[in-house]
Amino acid sequence: MDHRAEVREFLSSRRARITPEQAGLSAYGGNRRVKGLRREEVAMLAGVSIDYYIRMERGNLSGASDSVLDALARALRLDEAEREHLFSLARAAGSGPRRRRTPPTSVRPAIQQVLDAITDAPAWVRNGRHDIVAMNRLARALYAPVLANPRRPANTTRFLYLDPAAREFFVDWDRIAGDAAAMLRLEAGRNPHDRALIELVGELSTQSEIFRQRWASHDVQFHRSGQKRLRHPVVGQLDLDFESMELPSEPGLTLNVYTAAPNSPTADGLRMLASWAATQDLAEAQQAVPDQT
Repeated sequence: MDHRAEVREFLSSRRARITPEQAGLSAYGGNRRVKGLRREEVAMLAGVSIDYYIRMERGNLSGASDSVLDALARALRLDEAEREHLFSLARAAGSGPRRRRTPPTSVRPAIQQVLDAITDAPAWVRNGRHDIVAMNRLARALYAPVLANPRRPANTTRFLYLDPAAREFFVDWDRIAGDAAAMLRLEAGRNPHDRALIELVGELSTQSEIFRQRWASHDVQFHRSGQKRLRHPVVGQLDLDFESMELPSEPGLTLNVYTAAPNSPTADGLRMLASWAATQDLAEAQQAVPDQT
């Protein structure tokens, strides 16, 4: 990934979305050539020289102090995820050695034990590029359409954009697809030298026009909690609440747990899904037993 282009396009896209009125500035003249704020207006709001801001927007964040980055984040009205992305881009521009971190693709047995101990809710672990790393039985049943493709590791964003079944499985496909692209963009800022992530983005960009458009927006966001509506082929629609929690003992891994409101149709659906999963496991176990006749 071209780091200078990443910085340039992120800053210019954030600048373009803010009007002078939103920034508390008087817009002199009725014919502004630029969409959003001018560079000199951002520089003034951030308390830096116009030359320094132009250098930053051209892609050079090396040497920018935390105080300058904080001021720039305030001037551009960045949210929490965007601010973290800006700081990640600045770290990547540093003169120190480049740190290559490979996201984990497996979990310790103790983490799998935690997943297996959660019996009433789908629970699974992913890495930053959205590879499914580990699951409990209910999560495997819930994500059966995602796991139907034998390619491993299964990747939820690849499924979203490249598998036609995704539009049926995810009720709110458009929103979730946008969320997934924004989460990958945030991970690319944190870990810009992850070769597998670069290859995934290249694959999605080559095969999906919608992904190319979402990626080009340079949007970033966290995905910590919320609701997800899934249309399961066996039990029907499930309106689930989810919580995503980073695992302090496993940097780079996130635990996702889906739950349903008590006594709701979705709670009944999860019980039906658990029963179906037990039946599937029993059938697989019986198939694995050699014929003694």
